[in-house]
Amino acid sequence: MLLHPHLDINAEGHLTIGGLDTVALAREFGTPAYIMDENVIRAQFRTYLTAARTHFGENALPAFASKALCFTEIYRIAAEEGLGIDCVSGGELYTAKKAGFPAARIYFHGNNKTDADLTMALDMGVGTVVVDNTDELLALDTIAKAKGKQQRILLRITPGIDPHTHRAIQTGNVDSKFGNAIVTGAAMAITKLALSLDGVCLAGFHCHVGSQIFEIDPFRDAANIMVRYIADVKRETGFEASELNLGGGLGVRYTEHDATVDYAAAIAEIAAIVRTNADACGIAMPRVILEPGRSLVAAAGITLYTVGAVKEIPGFKNYISVDGGMPDNPRYALYQSEYTALIANRADTPADYRATVAGRCCESGDLIGEDMPIGRAKRGDILAVLCTGAYNYSMASNYNRLPRPPVILVRDGKARVAVRRETFEDLVRLDT
Repeated sequence: MLLHPHLDINAEGHLTIGGLDTVALAREFGTPAYIMDENVIRAQFRTYLTAARTHFGENALPAFASKALCFTEIYRIAAEEGLGIDCVSGGELYTAKKAGFPAARIYFHGNNKTDADLTMALDMGVGTVVVDNTDELLALDTIAKAKGKQQRILLRITPGIDPHTHRAIQTGNVDSKFGNAIVTGAAMAITKLALSLDGVCLAGFHCHVGSQIFEIDPFRDAANIMVRYIADVKRETGFEASELNLGGGLGVRYTEHDATVDYAAAIAEIAAIVRTNADACGIAMPRVILEPGRSLVAAAGITLYTVGAVKEIPGFKNYISVDGGMPDNPRYALYQSEYTALIANRADTPADYRATVAGRCCESGDLIGEDMPIGRAKRGDILAVLCTGAYNYSMASNYNRLPRPPVILVRDGKARVAVRRETFEDLVRLDT
């Protein structure tokens, strides 16, 4: 198996995704190109929804963290599958609106929402604003009252947990830029303030400890801390939260060294912890919201490139250069994220060569991976990087004035363009 079961090798030795030949897809749509298996996305959506409602109760809701992958069609798919969504900017809200996503199922996040963002959310009828800090809370209260509205909110709480992932994707530490720490008293202070305001209606609390986490312990700890916090608030103020948002963060298999996560089993274990603690603390079982992002879409995607130069530096390293790189996948440059790559038109040959896969930008850090096990390549080969469905398209840029690749959805033997390839004309469209 090539990391994930929707990837295979056909009789011609070509990599396939969702049963379609990637070499033929590269020929039809060009490279670089993001290829996404829609059936895998839908299956992951259903796994989370079924597990959440089975173990947390029928009112539980997974909300897709769309910063991982944002375009109109992904919102339409989420709507069809019954999920909520987590948006973090006016642009994501606008895209969701354009897709016709039900605003009542939107959770609006962000540590520095502008007044324009908050106004947009209120005008759209966004169901829940996840308030990050006191300044934002007061601004939202003022804007809501001026509109004669009362906005439903959750407060983002920092539980003080280090999940031992890359520091750039940790969000639950006491010194995080996100949320209000319990241990410092900031959480209780903002909770009391929210309860005193007329323009907002506090429904409960939100936490998120980080991303790409394979161990269950950080989620167990977060559930313990947050349920106890709900009980503490009830004792001190009389308010009992009806909703608890536990965020996301479960890991995804990028290489053969990564573990395979049973997402349904993980949800079941977290649910048992919440129920046990709720009973022990004397509070009602809250409605639970989950916010998976990467674990819903990462494995569904691959990126196809065409190999250009192959350079061997004896005694040092080998380079395989492709027609994309850091602009369409900045994760290695940012986090040194590991990937699996292979030569798609000879996917049945052994990965008996070591090479650094380099992009085409004038930047020494423009790499997709270093010293990667891969088959030998030559100019014109199609190189596939696996598990690129999350934080690739959504983080893509036009660095070196390169157009962004298209997003191609494959489903049931057919391929369609979900996001068209940018053109050079698109690059200058806003220039004056």
